[in-house]
Amino acid sequence: MTISSFFIRASRAFHGYPFAPQLLLLGTISGGGVVAYAESQSDVGSPPIDSNQNEVKKKKVVVLGTGWAGTSFLKHVDASHYDVQVVSPRNYFAFTPLLPSVTCGTVEARSIVEPVRKIIKKRSGEIKYYEAECIKIDAANKNVHLRANTDNPLIGTPEFSLEYDYLIVAIGAQVNTFNTPGVKENCHFLKEVEDAQKIRTSVIDCFETAVLPGLSEEERRRNLHFVIVGGGPTGVEFAAELHDYFQEDLVKLYPMVKDLVKITLIQSGDHILNMFDERISNFAETKFQRDGIDVQTGCRVVSVSDKEIKVKVKSKGEVYSVPHGLVVWSTGVGTRPVVRDFMEQIGQANRRVLVTDEWLRVKGCDDVYAIGDCATIDQRKIMEDIVAIFAAADTDNSGTLTVTEFRDVVDDIIIRYPQVEQYLKSKHLQDVTDLLKDSEGNDRKEVNIEEFKLALSLVDSQRKSLPATAQVAAQQGTYLSNCFNRREQCEAIPEGPRRFRGSGQHHFLPFRYKHFGQFAPLGGEEAAAELPGDWVSTGHSTQWLWYSVYASKQVSWRTRVLVVSDWTRRFIFGRDSSRI
Repeated sequence: MTISSFFIRASRAFHGYPFAPQLLLLGTISGGGVVAYAESQSDVGSPPIDSNQNEVKKKKVVVLGTGWAGTSFLKHVDASHYDVQVVSPRNYFAFTPLLPSVTCGTVEARSIVEPVRKIIKKRSGEIKYYEAECIKIDAANKNVHLRANTDNPLIGTPEFSLEYDYLIVAIGAQVNTFNTPGVKENCHFLKEVEDAQKIRTSVIDCFETAVLPGLSEEERRRNLHFVIVGGGPTGVEFAAELHDYFQEDLVKLYPMVKDLVKITLIQSGDHILNMFDERISNFAETKFQRDGIDVQTGCRVVSVSDKEIKVKVKSKGEVYSVPHGLVVWSTGVGTRPVVRDFMEQIGQANRRVLVTDEWLRVKGCDDVYAIGDCATIDQRKIMEDIVAIFAAADTDNSGTLTVTEFRDVVDDIIIRYPQVEQYLKSKHLQDVTDLLKDSEGNDRKEVNIEEFKLALSLVDSQRKSLPATAQVAAQQGTYLSNCFNRREQCEAIPEGPRRFRGSGQHHFLPFRYKHFGQFAPLGGEEAAAELPGDWVSTGHSTQWLWYSVYASKQVSWRTRVLVVSDWTRRFIFGRDSSRI
């Protein structure tokens, strides 16, 4: 996200919260901007509430999870209108994009976490928090079964249940091992703060073991061979952090093994960072080659043992073994068991992930919403409603559709079916009515139903699933909280597009994801960024932009100050290699 777009969003925050004092800070560190933003709300001027009268009217909202999606919802929901209860086995929110930095001590673990109780305490009204794990969602009876996550539960059973009027599933996802033998037993994951801390300890263990007397050179090399499986952002960032850690800090502490260290990145696809622009993938591969990081693309891991990893070259079918001292598995995410059980209850057993509509409501289940990595939006196909759209637009019932009649429903079509807008961009069409032109590009005064179907037949090819990223989850949480805050208002005066099947309008505008760009730190104070407007940036200046954006996105001023101070400490004193 650029600095200018940050201030635009900040100004919107001012407009949306007229009674909330806002604070902005813009500083610089060695010529690189560090932008920070915080918000707080005051209850001054709020009318007194009759608690007894209000409790009767409040609907119970249960939120499962305190990740990006759940925390974003909790930060923005007006708890004075609902009885909000949040459940999570971890009592903190973690800024997960900085987990690779935690693995090497660039940033401390406590610097990127904020207690949930501090986050929910800032909101108007009361939000209850329970440190527990959801073990079952009973949609039929509208309650969730939970198990306390504390080490010393109180006398009695540690299991309990909560009833709900509205349920928000923001449980997230787990690491996907693809059932590869030995992965769970012999690999490290990088999904939680605890994972990063374990990797940090294991890296030091590998070096300390390698310098013990009596080991052969082959054993030392094996201990100092670090393998990363998965060439996505997390795997690439960890490889870059590990390389910097060794080159800038560990080489001074373990000079006797400096020539034995090797970092290998294994990717099943043809390129690393294949979800980025091709220019960024090429830049990353070139930089890693220059840094001595071995990137092996087109390879699939078939098994992992405690001493070696077996890899299959997809193009040749050959299988070879790679000795290792540490393996980090970062190949994507899968569905958690409790979500999978819930999917079977509601008829989604054949799906890979929990499916919602464009308003984030779980399909096949009333009053349940799902946000974040545990869910995906099933964008409705325009061809499923093409007959209803034609009928709604054909106001004179002539059996044909004029350009004027089509224009009357265009705005509702674009809002309801965003793939239409994407199709226009992909075909470089200036106006949506260009879809009604004949095969030779000539204007037509009117079209019949078959011609209308043909004109829109390729639009659904632009439907896309949203990536499982923090940016998507945070926007979904904010969107859903706004819907809950304005539920009564929008039920009375709907703001959404017209219902082509049925009468009236949808109560809310459907969720629309806005992409603000993505970063890939590549080590050596260099990064790559893909920003809106097809803008690709690489190099040292992009790294400073990364510092700026990631500082501004911290959940509180406390974590913001801690992260910036950790970066400063690293520049001055280097990374801490203590085994703590």
